Amino acid sequence: MSTSSQQPIVQVRGLVKAFGEHVVLDGIDFDIQTSQVVVVIGPSGSGKSTLLRCCNGLEVPQRGTVDICGRRLMDHSRMMPEAQLNKLREEVGMVFQSFNLFSHISVLENITLGPRKLRGLSRAQAEQEARELLGKVGLAHKAEAMPASLSGGQKQRVAIARALAMKPRVMLFDEPTSALDPELVGEVLQVMKLLASEGMTMMVVTHEMGFAQEVADVVVVMDGGGIIEQGPPEQIFGAPTQPRTREFLQAVLTRS
Repeated sequence: MSTSSQQPIVQVRGLVKAFGEHVVLDGIDFDIQTSQVVVVIGPSGSGKSTLLRCCNGLEVPQRGTVDICGRRLMDHSRMMPEAQLNKLREEVGMVFQSFNLFSHISVLENITLGPRKLRGLSRAQAEQEARELLGKVGLAHKAEAMPASLSGGQKQRVAIARALAMKPRVMLFDEPTSALDPELVGEVLQVMKLLASEGMTMMVVTHEMGFAQEVADVVVVMDGGGIIEQGPPEQIFGAPTQPRTREFLQAVLTRS
């Protein structure tokens, strides 16, 4: 676990987000330190994915601030200028539930597109880095394949490699295994565990409680648009302080 006293790499204060009359986030405060893995859990509809999307500028809150990688992404309902936002997103990788691969180009081209266009790499350099990343996620043999030929787990591993190709300082994962068949979940979680062991700063929204227990430095429990409890996994899973946390964990752990 990171014990750095430096400025958090992600700092959220007083975040409020509503869709019409429905308040999805109601005054969220939390920090992520460099190299920490923060796992966000809670029932469906508790605001987890919306919180994650606010940390990448995909949702704009009505109130509150988000500072990430040393810059103010948003201040209340004011977003940083688009050119700065696009530059910041190069430092903040995002992996979604759906894989969002370009179906008409190969795996290798999917991964090299961003580095060539945004990082200014030559084709040769981008391809060298992409092949190294494919090796890291166990898909070196799929470089020339088309996305349609891949399993769901393979597509998600390519999506992770594509995000890593931009050399991000922070990785955000929005339920990355929820669209996968159960037997494919493990291969994606294994890649995420590898990233955590290498010191990648990660914020992960997931229903995979085993992953949270094994990999998280901090587990954040959300319900009803707020954070009801947060702490190390041994405390959250072993001795939660809030009745709602105990109720939620009993339900999900019994189901699994």
